[in-house]
Amino acid sequence: MDPHEYCEQKAAASGSSFYYSFLFLPQDRRRAITALYAFCREVDDVVDDCSDTATARATLAWWRQELAAAFHGTPQHPVTRALAEVAPHFNLAEARLAEIIDGMQMDLDYNRYPSFEALRQYCHRVAGVVGQLSAGIFGHQDPRTLEYAADLGLAFQLTNIIRDVGEDARRNRIYLPLDEIERHGVSAADITASRETDNFRRLIEFQIDRALGYYRDAFAKLPAVDRRAQRAGIVMAAIYRALLDEIRRDGCRVLTRRVSLTPVRKLWIAWWTWIRN
Repeated sequence: MDPHEYCEQKAAASGSSFYYSFLFLPQDRRRAITALYAFCREVDDVVDDCSDTATARATLAWWRQELAAAFHGTPQHPVTRALAEVAPHFNLAEARLAEIIDGMQMDLDYNRYPSFEALRQYCHRVAGVVGQLSAGIFGHQDPRTLEYAADLGLAFQLTNIIRDVGEDARRNRIYLPLDEIERHGVSAADITASRETDNFRRLIEFQIDRALGYYRDAFAKLPAVDRRAQRAGIVMAAIYRALLDEIRRDGCRVLTRRVSLTPVRKLWIAWWTWIRN
């Protein structure tokens, strides 16, 4: 299979909201962002799908070798072959891509985070860096756009964490900061036992408000000269903020259900946001 066709299928099969934000990009930029997204999916799947930690570590080490081969040798995997083709045209740095693997490695080392500052480092590696790489693919003139992209990536990851609290808890992972859990009168045991108390609802409301704050901060940093070029990120933000609205409307019951938007609604939000920006 052609490497870019493989990446396209990987992105489409995931059902992710990110896929809808790529649809209106020119072909060269769409191929590049799809290759980046497929890389993120592959290394994330290593952690999510592999129950044996030693095997997961070995697989991530293999991906590090493949990444090095994409820049200095002959990569074998379709995703790294696609990255090798697009990286020189969009300034995709090997070190930044390796930092994404560092973030995935954290999932093998930690299943709890004591504070938001500790969680923030994880979010930057698995999402903030991706945001900055994506901004480079979309195109920008002002270097401050990279600050916007880092904050937007962090907002996306916080949204994912809120949406997936129950699913993660069933894997014995809690990404909500432990000090904030305690401050809201909730325990880790409440979360792993799926106890959706009033205190838990207030905890999730707090997390939603913080995520929305990062969206606001991100767009306050986006220079006007780059707004049109960064429309794909703006589309993604519109979809994710709609998801947060749905979670709040549903009573923040993220322990017992996974709120999602329909493909038709995502496509509608994507189209409407794109033409308005």
